[in-house]
Amino acid sequence: MAPLAESGSAAQTPTQKADGTPWHALDAADAAERLCSPDEGLSGAEAAARLERFGANRLTPPKRRPAWMRFLMQFHNLLIYVLLASGTVALLMRHWTDAGVIFGVVLVNALIGYIQEGKAEQALEAIRNMLSPQAVVMRDGHAVTLAAEDLVPGDRVFLASGDRVPADLRLERTKGLLVQEAALTGESVPAAKASAAVAADAALGDRLNMAYAGTMVVQGQGTGIVVATGDGTEIGRIGHLLASVASVETPLLLQMARFGRWLTGGILALAAITFAFGRLVHGEPWQDMVLAAVGLAVAAIPEGLPAVMTITLAVGVTRMAKRNAIIRHLPAVETLGSVATICTDKTGTLTRNELLVQWVVTADGTYRVGGNGYAPQGEFSRDGSHADPAREPVLQDLARAALLCNDADLHRGPGGDWLLAGDPTDGALLALAMKTGLEPGDELGRSPRRDAIPFESERQFMATLHHDHAGHCILVVKGAPERVLALCERERRAGGSVPLDRERWSALTADLAGQGQRVLALATRRTSVDLSELTVDDLAEGGLELLGLCGLIDPPREEALRAVAACREAGITVKMITGDHAATAAAIGRTFGLPDGVTSGPELDRMDETGFAAAARANSVFARTTPEHKLRLIAALQGDGDTVAMTGDGVNDAPALKRADVGVAMGRDGTEAAKEAAAMVLADDNFASIVHAVEEGRTVYDNLRKTILFMLPTNGAQAVVILVAVLSGTILPITPVQILWVNMVTAVTLGLALAFEAPEPGVMARPPRPRDEPILSGPLIRRMLVALVLLVAASFGFFYLQRMQGGGIEVARTMAVNALVVGEIFFLLNARGLHSDAGLLDSIAGSRPVWLSIVLMIVLQLAFTYAPPLQSLFGTAPIGTASWAAMIAAGALLFLLVELEKRLSKG
Repeated sequence: MAPLAESGSAAQTPTQKADGTPWHALDAADAAERLCSPDEGLSGAEAAARLERFGANRLTPPKRRPAWMRFLMQFHNLLIYVLLASGTVALLMRHWTDAGVIFGVVLVNALIGYIQEGKAEQALEAIRNMLSPQAVVMRDGHAVTLAAEDLVPGDRVFLASGDRVPADLRLERTKGLLVQEAALTGESVPAAKASAAVAADAALGDRLNMAYAGTMVVQGQGTGIVVATGDGTEIGRIGHLLASVASVETPLLLQMARFGRWLTGGILALAAITFAFGRLVHGEPWQDMVLAAVGLAVAAIPEGLPAVMTITLAVGVTRMAKRNAIIRHLPAVETLGSVATICTDKTGTLTRNELLVQWVVTADGTYRVGGNGYAPQGEFSRDGSHADPAREPVLQDLARAALLCNDADLHRGPGGDWLLAGDPTDGALLALAMKTGLEPGDELGRSPRRDAIPFESERQFMATLHHDHAGHCILVVKGAPERVLALCERERRAGGSVPLDRERWSALTADLAGQGQRVLALATRRTSVDLSELTVDDLAEGGLELLGLCGLIDPPREEALRAVAACREAGITVKMITGDHAATAAAIGRTFGLPDGVTSGPELDRMDETGFAAAARANSVFARTTPEHKLRLIAALQGDGDTVAMTGDGVNDAPALKRADVGVAMGRDGTEAAKEAAAMVLADDNFASIVHAVEEGRTVYDNLRKTILFMLPTNGAQAVVILVAVLSGTILPITPVQILWVNMVTAVTLGLALAFEAPEPGVMARPPRPRDEPILSGPLIRRMLVALVLLVAASFGFFYLQRMQGGGIEVARTMAVNALVVGEIFFLLNARGLHSDAGLLDSIAGSRPVWLSIVLMIVLQLAFTYAPPLQSLFGTAPIGTASWAAMIAAGALLFLLVELEKRLSKG
C-alpha cells in the first residue's frame, strides 16, 4: 500500500497524496485501501500510533512575538522618535509639565497600537476554534464518541444533521447529505454530497465527495474516512495562509512616515543653522546658542499632532459606528477615504444569502415572482402585466406540488421577520406556494404525506407520496430538470394534459441557467393504486406529468444596488470575487452593472504573472476562486497603486481581508475568523455601509490635512521668530518657556477643533486620491507659507511697536505672544475650508467645537496675561484694551489675506 502522506507537509496540498493523486479523484474503496482503513475502523493501538505520527487534530498556533517586544515596537517610528527627542529637550530645560504631556502622548499611542495588534492576532485563534470538539468514530468495530483532536487519518467518521465536520473526510456513503460550505466556497446553497469520484482538477466547491473540517451538516447522514487532520486540513491550510500574509501599511502611516522624515530633517537643519550663525557670526556664547537651538526645535515640533491625529481618527470611528461600520484598527478610518477599488464577495454582501424563486415557467406562460427573502408576500407578473395566481390553474398546481414535496418550515421570529427552518431551496419553494395563497396546514391536511424519498445527489430528485380524501395516491417529484424530464411523458396545460415537448423544456432550462438561476423541475402523477410506501422503482416506470420549472436565485440587496452606483459616481471601481459558479456570478454582475465577462479560477491558474495582473485590472467578475486567487488579485491591484478594500464573510476570505488595505467583514453572518482578520466590521452586513464609511474616511483625511495645515505654520512661525531673532542678533520676542505655553494650550484647544469638522460639499464627487499623493499639496504649502509669514510679521511687529513706544520687555513679549495666538485663531477659521472658501459668514457661524476651542483659548490667554502666578512663571505683564483691538484687527487682516490667496490659487 502507498505510504500515508504526512499531514501538513509543505510539499502537498491538504488533500493530496504523496503520489500526486488527490483524494477526491480516488474511488472511496481505493482511498480506504491507501489509508489502511478497515470497515470495522482502526484499532485502539493503530489509532494511538497514528496519533503519535501525525499529531493531534488541532491547528498549530503560530509563533508570536513576546508581549514586551510588541509593546516596544510601537515606538519604532520616526515621528515618535522626534516626539521623544522633544520630550528629552523639555526635560533638559526643566519644563516638567510639558515633558510629561509629550511622554504621555507617546505612551497613549503605544498602548493603543499594542492593544489593536493583540486583537488582530485573534484571527488565527478564531479559525482554530472552528474545529469540532467531538466526533462519532468507528473504533475496534464499535461506534464511539471521541474528542475531535484524537482523530487520525484513516478513521471512519459518522455525520448527521447539525454536526460540524471534525476533519477533512473522503465520503464513503451518503443519504440526503447536505453540507453548508459557504465559509469555504462562498456558495449560498448547501452542497449535496455524494460518494462518487470527481475530476482531479475539480474546484473546491465541486468536490462533492469531500466534507471539510469546520463546515456544517444541515441535512442527512453520511460516513467518511479522515484524509487530513489539523494543519493538513483545508481550513488549516487557510490558517497557514493567513499567518503568512503580511498586513499592508496604510497610506496614512506611509505618508506620516515620509512627513516625519521631512519634518525631522528640516528641524535639525534649522537648529544647526541657528547655533552656527549665532556662534560664528554674532559670537554669542555657545551655551546660549544651544538653548536657542533647543528652543527652536521645541517650537517647531508639533507635539500635539499624534494626539490630534488619534483623536481625529477616533471621531471618525464614532461617526462610522453610528452608520453600522465598526472600525477595529484606527488607521483604517482614514484609509477608507483613499479606496480606489472595492473587491467584494457575492454571497451575503451584494446578495441576501437567501434563495428566492424569481421565475416560474409552465406550459401556459412565464411568471416573474416578486418579494424579498422568505417572506410569503410578492406579486406575480406575466408578460409585464399583473397575474392573479388564483386565475392561473397550472401555476396553482405547481405551487401546491412545491408545498407538498417540501421539508421546510417558515415562521415569524420575535422581530416579525420570516425565519426558515430547513433547507434554503425548500424554504424558497414554500414561500412561493404561500405567495399564491396556499396554506401549508390546509394543503397537508387535504393531502397528508405517507412516505418520501429524500434528495440524494446520485438521484438528483426528491419525491413524496400523498393520499387525498378521494382515496387517490399522488406522487410529487422535484429535482434537477434533466432528471425529472426523464421521468415525464406529458406536460400540464390549463386545458388538460398534452405530450411533453422535451426540446422546448430543455431550451427553457438552459435559458434560466444562463441567467444564473438554479433551476428545479416539478412533476406529479395521480394513481388509483393504493401505495403505502414509495420506492425508486415506483418512479422508474415514468409516466409523470411535468408541471413546470422554477428559477431560484440569491437576490441582490436593493441597498447594495444603490451603493455600487454611488461607488461609480465617486470614481471607485467595484470588482466581484466569488467562489460561486461562473453563470451565477455573471448574472449578479450584470444586475449590478458590472462589465460583462467572467474570469474563473482555473483560467487564472493558467496565466503567468503578467497575464494575471492584466486580468486583475481589466475584469470585474471573478468566479470559482480560491483564497490564493483572492490574495493574488488583491496584491495585483495594490501593485498598480490602488488602495484596495476587500469584503467577505467566510474563513476563505480571511487571508484576503488581512492583505487588503481595508478588510471589511460581515458582522451578522460573517465567521469569527473573517471578523478578526478585518479592519472593519459591518454591523448590518450591508454593502451600502461601506459607501458611508468611505465618505467618513474622506472626511477624516480632510480633517487631518486641515489639522496639519493649521499646526505646521503656527509651530513654524514660533520657530522662525527665534531663527530671525538669532540671525539678526536681536533679543528674542518670545522666550522658549512662552513658546512651550503656546504649543501646549493650542494643541489641546485649537488643534483639536478641526477633528470634528463636518464633510465639505462634494466630498463624494472627488475621485479617490492616489496612494502616493503627499499630504500637503503645492497650494496648501503656499497657503501655509503665507500664514507663517503673516504670523511672524504680527509677532515681531507688535513686539517692536511696544518697544518703540517705550514699553518694558515683559509687556512687549506679552504682546508678541498674544498677537501670535490671535493670528492662529483667525487662521483656524481659514483652515476650515480645505477645498472651498471658508466664507466670512460660514466662518463666523463656525462649528460648535471650533468656537468652544476659541473661547477656551481666550480664557487661557487672559489668565496667561493677567493672572499673577502665570505672570511670574512666564514673564508676562498686563496689556490694555487698545492693544487687544489692534491685535484683533491684525488677525482679521490675516484671515482676509489668506482667503485672498485661496481665491487667487483657484483662479
